[in-house]
Amino acid sequence: MDFFERQERARRHTRLLVAYFIVSVALIILSVYAVCAVLFFHGTIANGNLTALWNPQMFFAVTTGTLAIVCFGSLYKINELREGGGAVARMLGGRLVSPSPTDPDEKKLRNVVEEMSLAAGVPVPEIYVLDEEDGINAFAAGHGTADAAVTVTRGAMQLLSRDELQGVIGHEFSHILNGDMRLNLRLIGLINGILCLAIVGRILLRTSSRGSGKKNNPLPLLGLALLAIGGIGVLFGKLIKSAVSRQREFLADASAVQFTRNPLGLAGALKKIGGLSAGSQLHAAEAESASHLFFANGLSDSWLNIMATHPPLAERIRLLDPTFEGKFEPVLPASRVEPDQIVESKLRTAPAGAAPPLKRAAQLAALMSQGVRPGTVAGRAGSFTPKHLAYAAEIRAALPEPLVSEARDSLGAVGLVYALLLSSDPATRASQIEQLKSTCEPGLFAEMDKASAQLAALPLEARLPLLQLCLPTLRGMSPQQYLNFKGNVQKIIEADGFIDFVEFAWQKLLLRNLEPHFTKEATRVIQYYAWQPLLGDAAILLSALAYAGQETDDETAKAFEIGWAQIRTPLPYALLSRQECSVDQIDTSLDRLAKASPFIKKRMLDACAYTVASDEKICPPEAELLRAVAEVLDCPLPAFIEGV
Repeated sequence: MDFFERQERARRHTRLLVAYFIVSVALIILSVYAVCAVLFFHGTIANGNLTALWNPQMFFAVTTGTLAIVCFGSLYKINELREGGGAVARMLGGRLVSPSPTDPDEKKLRNVVEEMSLAAGVPVPEIYVLDEEDGINAFAAGHGTADAAVTVTRGAMQLLSRDELQGVIGHEFSHILNGDMRLNLRLIGLINGILCLAIVGRILLRTSSRGSGKKNNPLPLLGLALLAIGGIGVLFGKLIKSAVSRQREFLADASAVQFTRNPLGLAGALKKIGGLSAGSQLHAAEAESASHLFFANGLSDSWLNIMATHPPLAERIRLLDPTFEGKFEPVLPASRVEPDQIVESKLRTAPAGAAPPLKRAAQLAALMSQGVRPGTVAGRAGSFTPKHLAYAAEIRAALPEPLVSEARDSLGAVGLVYALLLSSDPATRASQIEQLKSTCEPGLFAEMDKASAQLAALPLEARLPLLQLCLPTLRGMSPQQYLNFKGNVQKIIEADGFIDFVEFAWQKLLLRNLEPHFTKEATRVIQYYAWQPLLGDAAILLSALAYAGQETDDETAKAFEIGWAQIRTPLPYALLSRQECSVDQIDTSLDRLAKASPFIKKRMLDACAYTVASDEKICPPEAELLRAVAEVLDCPLPAFIEGV
């Protein structure tokens, strides 16, 4: 399956989850009604009048009350987790890892996550550590790449080697790329609604017998019954999680091996879980509700594994390492793995006679003009290879140390982003800086000047990774700082009066990945399953891309026609004028296209690639433009690597 088929599969699983949920709620309503009928009409029933078992008014009241409790519980939890992956991590006791950690273990973890992010072409997610957990486990959570968070236990961070940790993080990135995370969050919310019945049962059980009904008060008995039915809800919840989760874990293991080409790394992590006394168990109070998110079973083994959210450990290992005999070597909690402290210094130091580090990194990338056909671009979305990982590690380590330090610093990251977006034309640049003077503190201009000097020698293909490295730091801004930052980015983009499409795409990428952290914007959901309402938006985007990549009117018209042919619609559209595809119109169109179904996005991405490649060559700005547009459409593209 390609990226878009995996996204569609996640949507089908969501529908399956809803079906399971409806069935479980219906059975719970019937159970509650049966208990109420027996409690309130037991005298009549004892006299042989079984027709009293059916009371429409009571059935309506029970149905309404049960649905109200379940819906309240579900909506409450869904709203609580609306912030995304970070909310789940904090719910389980997670601590946010600094963008510039000093602890060697945390540095190793951040290096691995950043390399995986750059290889996949997605923003670096938030990284959390569960300090109180000795077991080896991890999870990824969020509604999408914009609010994703990767969380590992302290045991995983300290006890796993770099290769083993890379295998685990690759497994979690599979969940990020395959659309599993949103399903997992919905599952937490829906199951919480079912469990709320047990809470109501506890309240009724404590009802004191006062007044005239103290001997015949049925509420405590009803509370006891609701507690029991709440137990049925727990059972349903586990069955739902098991049905939805187990097969996906095999697929995530397979994806991790595809990403790293190192099955023994992932197998080694699973073997250490089997040999560690703490295993993969988590002791957080909310571990039960999030058990289906974990890399390995975070709870005690269930009876006969019937309701397990994960396949048996030995079975997963044998698929990765056929020589495994089922014996686990003991792993002591004190047997920490030495962090890879020298990895970066090795990559930053070029061998004698070698090209400079950034040039060596750039040499790994072969752009589409060197053999990548536009029709294969969509097939590259959401997937990457060990070559991409090697490229990501090389280019991340080869970035000049001053720029990396800027990306890690709160003020420096803002100045670096502004410097990345400033025009190369001296007059336009002077105008942009002048507009910033009224809203930027003086120290920021010094940061911009410092970054600009380094950026002048930076290859274009290193700029998008640098922008992605800034995101974890930028998420630490206050809401007021973010509003100011957002306004300043807009000023820079609009200062020269025309569209630099690469800069505009970078702006969209930045704001799309920062907005969920500073606003209560609703989670993006699919709204369009057909092309008809989106054809105008497609015409705006393809027209803008045609103007951005071509020089003459004839070449521009040809580029649009080639791209439009990929939409495969009988409705003709002509190239729009430049005025008809302004910044605001492109902005609106991208937002609407991002809410399309996976297969519409696939065709749109193909159309964009054919438009950009109409002259049978793609220059570096066009290649990076394609990647930025794809990321805005939630179709992350890795770098175009030679032979991949």
